[in-house]
Amino acid sequence: MIATELTTLLIARFDAPHATALVLMGSHAQGTATEYSDVDLLRLVPADAVQYDEIHSSIIAGRLVNITDIPPGRIEAFFTEPELASSYVAGLRRGHVLVERSGAYERIRARANGFVWDETLQEKANRWASDALVGWSEEAHKGLQGLRDGSVGRLLEARFGLSWGLGRVMQVQRGVLLRSGNDFYDAVAAAVGVGSRWVALRRIVFAIESADGRAPTLHEQVTAGLRLYVETARLLNPVIMPDDREVISHTVQRIKAALGASALGLGDT
Repeated sequence: MIATELTTLLIARFDAPHATALVLMGSHAQGTATEYSDVDLLRLVPADAVQYDEIHSSIIAGRLVNITDIPPGRIEAFFTEPELASSYVAGLRRGHVLVERSGAYERIRARANGFVWDETLQEKANRWASDALVGWSEEAHKGLQGLRDGSVGRLLEARFGLSWGLGRVMQVQRGVLLRSGNDFYDAVAAAVGVGSRWVALRRIVFAIESADGRAPTLHEQVTAGLRLYVETARLLNPVIMPDDREVISHTVQRIKAALGASALGLGDT
């Protein structure tokens, strides 16, 4: 938890008459902050606030402070939209209240504590993941071209989409509720299966060193990312939407044609 002196400064700087609550989030609220951890603040504001849902950054007492203004409608979306629920609900359970008016945040916390990832939300998550996989097909094509012509720019763009992007797809589809962004890598791995091919490929895409201490090259990362696209499509096949299937299938076939048996899991990882 942050020191009392900093708490006082935060309240003095960011509390406002129109705000219904000022809440400390993230690692500082959870007691896991380090010397370099930023301070995340959530400020609940009315629907007619001039600015909301925007992150404003400041330096307070030598700390990076990020404050996000959230109106009631946005809070509602945290519980009804899977891509938001997966990122916010767990954090809302653990927020530390600095300022509270009329019990605004405690009502939100109670809702977060009682939150259930139900069938309706899962159906939305399936649609979201299917659409997102279509979106990342562009990065897959850039990766194929980058491997062919050696374009570093294309390879870097591909690596982002085929690592963070595909990880996010699986996070939402599997209903992984993150306490913070620091949990992303391990929590998604646990949801998919720590010993799975998907997790093994993602490890290469993120350039995590192998047992011999060698980090994968950029080409190896992108190649693994393309295989990861194929594996993600395979895992999500039962929930891919009919309108999305043509693009995803086309992308998978192009990857298989370009990489050969290894993309099918028949060669070395």
